[in-house]
Amino acid sequence: MEIKLAKNYGFCFGVKRAIEIAENSRDATTIGPLIHNNEEINRLKDNFNVITSNDIGELGSAKKAIIRTHGIVKEDFATLRQSDIEVIDATCPFVTKPQQIVEQMSNEGYKIVIFGDVKHPEVKGVMSYAVNDPIVVMSVEDLKAINLSHKVAVISQTTRKISEFQKIINYLVENIKEVRVFNTICNATFENQDAAYDLSLEADVMIVIGGKNSSNTKQLFSIAQENCVDSYLIENEKELENSWFDEKNLCGITAGASTPDWIIEKIVATIRELSVE
Repeated sequence: MEIKLAKNYGFCFGVKRAIEIAENSRDATTIGPLIHNNEEINRLKDNFNVITSNDIGELGSAKKAIIRTHGIVKEDFATLRQSDIEVIDATCPFVTKPQQIVEQMSNEGYKIVIFGDVKHPEVKGVMSYAVNDPIVVMSVEDLKAINLSHKVAVISQTTRKISEFQKIINYLVENIKEVRVFNTICNATFENQDAAYDLSLEADVMIVIGGKNSSNTKQLFSIAQENCVDSYLIENEKELENSWFDEKNLCGITAGASTPDWIIEKIVATIRELSVE
């Protein structure tokens, strides 16, 4: 069986930057998981004593606090700045940008529409920068149930599908007098999604590697399933099953933006072993 990696996959700029920050901040505490990958979180804990708290209320006697790649709510950031804790900001610059856009546009009187998951930490953080109550939607159907103002500014969670974002934009342009559109989907998300789509067209089986709580990884899995029924989302090599590769000629592999190379290499090596058994 041939194994083929997607043209683009794995760590994005923001995650690479956050990992380097964490490795250089030994004995620090992150506010929420630094990234959505449990294997890498455990590596940072074991090798650099970088531990995870759920929120700022759990920092206790911590001397250094790392802001997760997804950012935190504006009020918590302000509270940290006023404390004696050293604040190390690992927020991805591609997440900081929509925070700035939301703050500016809401100050200018625009109703904010965010395409994304209201429960996701990135979206929660972005929402906190609006001076009025923002609207968070996952589909055009969500929008249809809302009475919107005549001035709307729309952004996206950085890891959503561009095709779904375009549907949101089209609906708003057709129904709202003034719409400001800001494409805040990360370039790495575009590239990884396009590469996953192309590879899934030719693969007999697709393995998507990444945290099961990772938004961008779940998007890759969804894309893979569109073209390859035998697609599987896994976090580590222990989840692989021999039967997945029976009578398969081409195994395609992609990985989410929070997936380090060492995990991908382990999984590729294990698949090679399974395919020769």
